[in-house]
Amino acid sequence: MTQPTPMTPAEATAAAQAVLDTVETAVVGKRESLELVLTGILAGGHVLLEDLPGLGKTLAARSFAQALGLPFTRAQFTPDLLPADLTGAEVFDQRTNEFVFRPGPVFTGLLLADEINRTPPKTQSALLEAMQERQVSVEGTTRALPAPFHVLATANPIEHEGTYPLPEAQLDRFLLRLSFGYPTATQEWEVVSRRLDRRREEQTVAEVLDGPGLLGLQQVVEEVHVEDSVGHYAVDLVSATREHQHALVGASPRGTLALITCARALAVLRGRTYVVPEDVKALAHGALDHRVTVKPELWLQNATGAGVVESVLQQVEVPDAIRPPTADVPANAGGGGAGTRAGDRA
Repeated sequence: MTQPTPMTPAEATAAAQAVLDTVETAVVGKRESLELVLTGILAGGHVLLEDLPGLGKTLAARSFAQALGLPFTRAQFTPDLLPADLTGAEVFDQRTNEFVFRPGPVFTGLLLADEINRTPPKTQSALLEAMQERQVSVEGTTRALPAPFHVLATANPIEHEGTYPLPEAQLDRFLLRLSFGYPTATQEWEVVSRRLDRRREEQTVAEVLDGPGLLGLQQVVEEVHVEDSVGHYAVDLVSATREHQHALVGASPRGTLALITCARALAVLRGRTYVVPEDVKALAHGALDHRVTVKPELWLQNATGAGVVESVLQQVEVPDAIRPPTADVPANAGGGGAGTRAGDRA
């Protein structure tokens, strides 16, 4: 079993920022979105990238795998993809007259599940089981997946012919759902300019971490302090989605856990050993939008889960940011302000 590399909070922040800097050499102008993708990985979860084709989803996944030093595989999801094509299968070896297990692409460090909505629910479920349980069962034998193991899945939100949209219960398994969006004209020219300078299509980035280093970073995340007031703020946000007039089904307690877990990871990225309300607010849409189902009669009014989450963000009172007396905060800590000492107003 892989042993984590011990890190101090300052070392963890420096390592995470170095990963972001490295990935940004390949993916232009998406620092904020890349920060959220890395947040999901540091929180130990999986991320769904739902966006239009050609906006860098695949490039981002490959770049993160290279920068994090993780084995990388890509599974192109198609209507004829079978569960065994992902998990692997027992194959008869004529030389030994025995069945030998041939592992599928899910046995990796970072799996890119490309166009996950193009494969039938049976295959989707096989992947989602592996994501949740970190193991697969083939021919009655359960095999553990390597650690770390993360999935970055992509989906096309506008093409519906020949697709199998993920049900809400399966969407709930993704820690975050994010999109990159179109670049600005300046950023788009930067993409073209770098391609011209590179004189080839392929891009690679330098390795910054390795598997044990990522596990060590994730251990630091587990030490991040969450003040009760901030925790209650997250609970109030999620509860408000269930009571919103446009919501048929609000976010579940898994949404609250996702919000807090990711907020701790974001705090490490931003150089803090404690969570502030701004961390929760920054992650609310990524962690909750896909967990909210709006009433069917409101679809024609363009009511969305994002609209519900934005509404509750405006309604729920934001608590003061509080810094624990023992917090060791770097002088250049970023992200939403450092707050004040315990008991003081932010």
